[in-house]
Amino acid sequence: MLFQIKSYLKFLWNSKNEHAVHSPFVFNLLTKCFYDKKAKPEYAILKKYRKSLLENKNFIEVTDFGAGSRVFKTNRRQISKIAQTAGISPKRAELLFRVTKYFRPENILEIGTSLGLATSALALGNPKAKVVTIEGCPNTANVAQNYLAQFDCNNVENVISEFESFLISENIQATNYNLMYFDGNHSKKATLAYFELLLPTVDNDSVWIFDDIHWSEDMEEAWEIIKSNPNVKVTIDTFQWGFVFFRREQKKEHFIIRA
Repeated sequence: MLFQIKSYLKFLWNSKNEHAVHSPFVFNLLTKCFYDKKAKPEYAILKKYRKSLLENKNFIEVTDFGAGSRVFKTNRRQISKIAQTAGISPKRAELLFRVTKYFRPENILEIGTSLGLATSALALGNPKAKVVTIEGCPNTANVAQNYLAQFDCNNVENVISEFESFLISENIQATNYNLMYFDGNHSKKATLAYFELLLPTVDNDSVWIFDDIHWSEDMEEAWEIIKSNPNVKVTIDTFQWGFVFFRREQKKEHFIIRA
């Protein structure tokens, strides 16, 4: 926790808003998407989705393949508590929705479904997109699948698999995912492994979003390695998320943005 506090203070010191950005691509993204304050009808659906989970007092046995939880001491966890502590925040869900709506990706890959809070934002952001979401824990995945169906997120394909097993399959290498959301394993080793496995699938307009880039010193190191990759042209650090773009026409730039 002390590490994250120090990291956040450093972020605040270095972060800027749109007025300090000279890249037209990033400026438009910030002003037309990140800072869009207009109400959206889909926000009400996201709110209802979250409310339903917060009212679910059932327990499930969670299989945790990632870096572990800083909140839960056992694998028997109440669904409402998972939604409250481990799920994407309301503000972030709305931003993820806006980002998806802004870029209009046809194929979306989410690594780490959890209860589907972020998945629903991706699905609603572009109802015409195909959203593939991977979850390693069968019990968690089943809860998400039921809720996504209940809220008519019919463009989602739920995959129950360990992440790396799925990512090394032949079909993943043959698919061009326009947007990827990485929220599955907050460790340096796993994050860099996913990055390298999926790098051959990118095109010029690919958008990658890494969650919890300041989770730990290891995750910050992973983020720096990703930024330095020659294929990566533009990155945006919003503290919670790291955005990665591969636009060949852009000069290499890194932004630290309050969002």
